[in-house]
Amino acid sequence: MREPKNLTELNKNIRASRPLVPGAKKAVLGEGPIGAPIAFVGEQPGDQEDLQGRPFVGPAGQLLNRAMAEVGIERDRSYLTNAVKHFKFVQRGKRRVHQKPTASEVRNYRWWLDKELAFVQPRLIVALGATAVLALAGKAIPVARSRGETDLAGRRCYITVHPSFLLRIPDADAKQQAYDDFVADLRLVRALAGSPTRQRAR
Repeated sequence: MREPKNLTELNKNIRASRPLVPGAKKAVLGEGPIGAPIAFVGEQPGDQEDLQGRPFVGPAGQLLNRAMAEVGIERDRSYLTNAVKHFKFVQRGKRRVHQKPTASEVRNYRWWLDKELAFVQPRLIVALGATAVLALAGKAIPVARSRGETDLAGRRCYITVHPSFLLRIPDADAKQQAYDDFVADLRLVRALAGSPTRQRAR
């Protein structure tokens, strides 16, 4: 497979490649314009993303959309993608149950993500959760301790939780507080993305 010269060629290569995680049938590609100020990187497509062929359209994506709208980040002007391009799952009856990708599987997809972001050239990359951080940094970094603006492998990034984490919090008050914190992160992301200059890593 030849070296892609642009995002269109890269996506064609991804579509033509066999899934690198079990269960998956087709790739869910990134979505958004070249030169988007902000790129959001999640873990992997979920059930709805796989069915619709678009990133962040399931419950976690709807929560992300809501938080983005609250702080004035336009989805259609942002770039949204995942560290792993295929839905990893196990079939249980009629349900397809999400399975977390292994570090090895994340590494297998890392070349694609690096190329994708190089073509998009966002001012700021938002790492949503530990798998995105692993894919961007090439090593595991605790999200809770590193939350905020940082440098990952020479790229200007902001680490925060994945919106699916918020959905799993059982206590209503804790869930609301976590959501408010997430919105505060995105408000800062919007401000940081307004400046193209690289900030010092914390």
